[in-house]
Amino acid sequence: MTYVTGFVTPVKTADKDAYLRCAQAAAPIFKEFGALAVGENWGADIRDGKHTDFKMAVKLEPDETVVLSWIIWPDKATGDAAEKKMMEDPRFHEMEMPFDGKRMVVGGFETIFEA
Repeated sequence: MTYVTGFVTPVKTADKDAYLRCAQAAAPIFKEFGALAVGENWGADIRDGKHTDFKMAVKLEPDETVVLSWIIWPDKATGDAAEKKMMEDPRFHEMEMPFDGKRMVVGGFETIFEA
């Protein structure tokens, strides 16, 4: 089954276009490194939770929007290898990153069901 790298991050709402440009520049590189699909999702209905929620997870500030991003890999090994390549690739180091990476939540997930 596939492997998914997921990201939840706060982005200044005014930087939506800059974030989209960044995502559009990164996606072909992820694909070059083996990604099957890449997705970027701009928060439209982020609900308040009683104990936790997306806003709390990223310590969202009033002028920010929560973004949910994902990369689907054929397997964990491909995702792990791609992560190493990204750290060494100058294209990522030169890219404008219009988000606060310190508050980004990142994780890898093994697919257990697809429909």
